[in-house]
Amino acid sequence: MHGHGYAPPPPRRPSTGAVVTLRVILTALPLMTCGLLPWPATLRAALVTRRQREWWAFAASLVIWTFAIGLMSTDDTDDFSSPAGSLGLVLMMLNGLACGIYFLVVDIHYYGQPMSMANVPPQQTTLYGYQQAPPTPQPPAPQPYGGTPVPQPPPPQSAPAPPPPQRPAPVRIDQVRAELDELSDYLRKHEDGR
Repeated sequence: MHGHGYAPPPPRRPSTGAVVTLRVILTALPLMTCGLLPWPATLRAALVTRRQREWWAFAASLVIWTFAIGLMSTDDTDDFSSPAGSLGLVLMMLNGLACGIYFLVVDIHYYGQPMSMANVPPQQTTLYGYQQAPPTPQPPAPQPYGGTPVPQPPPPQSAPAPPPPQRPAPVRIDQVRAELDELSDYLRKHEDGR
């Protein structure tokens, strides 16, 4: 009757349709813009996973993008035929391809992991915004028709572990054999004397 209330609901994940739609858009965006917009994919990966590695990938994509834009802006030709313009164009396209693939791998890995409350330590579980207290042991409830206690079987006791087999020394065996021989001689003498 006096419990801890309902268990908190497991963390919610977006529906599969929304995840797939975002995956398609954010993977295609850097590729379809020929590398002009690589950062939304890496920014989404960093925001979702909240890991430092993804934030570094986001920063690296921005640095490469800025460097490629700088190289392309030094080219005065229309078709980026100078070495600097060509290098900037290639860097921009490779950065877009790398960001799209990186986002796809990180997103599939993140949403592929099972999300459950089993991974959350008990001190961090909350119920309606308040931290839950650990369960306290309850005393047994009184029996309504109690008078005669029901006999309970004794708890199973584990048998004592036998000592590890020890190899007796040959001297001990010889001693026991000698004592048995003496005993049999003694018994023969007493049987003959009766």
